[in-house]
Amino acid sequence: MMKIWQTLTVKPWLTSSEGIVQSDMSTTEFIDTENNKGPGKTALKFFLAIVTLLFFLITITFLSRSQYPDFHALAGEPWLPFTKPIQLWINTACLLLASISLQTAVSLVKKQHIKSTEFAILLATFGSGCFVIGQILVWQQLSQGGFYVNSDPANSYFYLYTSLHGLHIVGGLVALALVSYQFFQDKNFIMNRKNLSLCAIYWHYLLLIWLFLFALLTATPETYKTIALICGF
Repeated sequence: MMKIWQTLTVKPWLTSSEGIVQSDMSTTEFIDTENNKGPGKTALKFFLAIVTLLFFLITITFLSRSQYPDFHALAGEPWLPFTKPIQLWINTACLLLASISLQTAVSLVKKQHIKSTEFAILLATFGSGCFVIGQILVWQQLSQGGFYVNSDPANSYFYLYTSLHGLHIVGGLVALALVSYQFFQDKNFIMNRKNLSLCAIYWHYLLLIWLFLFALLTATPETYKTIALICGF
């Protein structure tokens, strides 16, 4: 029980510079930093599993609710906001930029290219920030068009989905800021590579979640009906 508790409570973003974690009062366990194994990655996987379950449960209720007559999709007709979701495509490009930049940073820090790694980290931060700002702009556009959070179930789900996803982006930015500070202060390349690798995994995951949400929230009523039939709603 003690080993399980220690594994789950380790911060996934930060690792010991010695690459060692205490497993009990008398023994130590070496962390394979080159293969990114250890309690940090285990804790991150556990966290992502919980987040996945959360979005899955919300999606089940979304698909069920889409079959009620008062549910009006946000795409399908020319006058609906997501029939041509240009801003959402721009936001997707920003998040893709952040994901690629962090993966690039992992490769650069392995080669000990300090300046290039710093630029890749800053680019990832910039892309993530632009994504969050872009999502806020979409909210403003919907509000100005009369698509309020309480005016339709489809609107409510859009705000719910994007709020949850945005909060995870902001949380990731906080973690990335801590990792970046550690990188700028300590040029321990093995430790920094592990930390950046965990950040990259998290951003890849957020990108996949967003692509799923993008496809779901911009689908037509016919698509919802087909999916609902397949799911048995």
